[in-house]
Amino acid sequence: MHKTLTFSDHLRLIDERSTAFRAAVAAAPSLDVPVPSCPGWTLFDLVQHVGMGRRKSAAIVAAGPADAPPERSAWEDGTGAPREREALLAWWTESVERLTSALREAGPDRGCWTWWGDSQSPQTSGAWARRQVPEIAVHTHDVQLTVGAPQPLPEEVALDGFDDCQFTLCSTDVAWPHEPAVVDYYATEGRSWRLRLSRDGAWAARLGAPAVSEDPDPDTADASARGTASDLVLFFYGRIPPDSLKLELDGDRRIFDQLIAWDPSV
Repeated sequence: MHKTLTFSDHLRLIDERSTAFRAAVAAAPSLDVPVPSCPGWTLFDLVQHVGMGRRKSAAIVAAGPADAPPERSAWEDGTGAPREREALLAWWTESVERLTSALREAGPDRGCWTWWGDSQSPQTSGAWARRQVPEIAVHTHDVQLTVGAPQPLPEEVALDGFDDCQFTLCSTDVAWPHEPAVVDYYATEGRSWRLRLSRDGAWAARLGAPAVSEDPDPDTADASARGTASDLVLFFYGRIPPDSLKLELDGDRRIFDQLIAWDPSV
């Protein structure tokens, strides 16, 4: 059995991945180097984007229950991030501190506005804390790749992160615009997931022994992907292409292309 991560675990992992992010930025030869996994962006662009995202998340959590996110002025003063490296690193540290302070003050159960209201994940500060971990982890990988030292996502980050990808980012009540399909994902660390796609939307379930599976229907999957949890997360975020040798894909591969192109918000 794999440990279910708690709110405290997510706060710890936010701190750990943010520290790794900072270290990778500090090791870069220049803030002007291009980021291979984010075409058109320099390292400075990436740091500013990720830092602003943490500030916005902090403002959303601090606002509590709401029908919309707070005004931009609540998390951005219009000046952007500083371009000098030491100042930028200090700005990054402050961005993360804003986030963790807001989360600690809120605790795991505060209601919050979210953009995933049609998913299987709750609209709470705890869900916001969980969402931060794979976001920062993947962007840490981006920076590491930029400096020529990419590392896989830590196992607990990747396993929990891919679970969050399925239940928060993939699940929706927006109709799937293609033929109904079932997609299975297998992490070599021993966890697996099923995504059902139909006119009712996308519905995620954790798979395992029949006695503990959350999916009551044993239908054979139309497509499946197998790899480490880290590679599954990086695949989901578009950092690993579908034809990568790091992944074992079976079944109808067109479904993965359809999933990549699908934007339920449109």
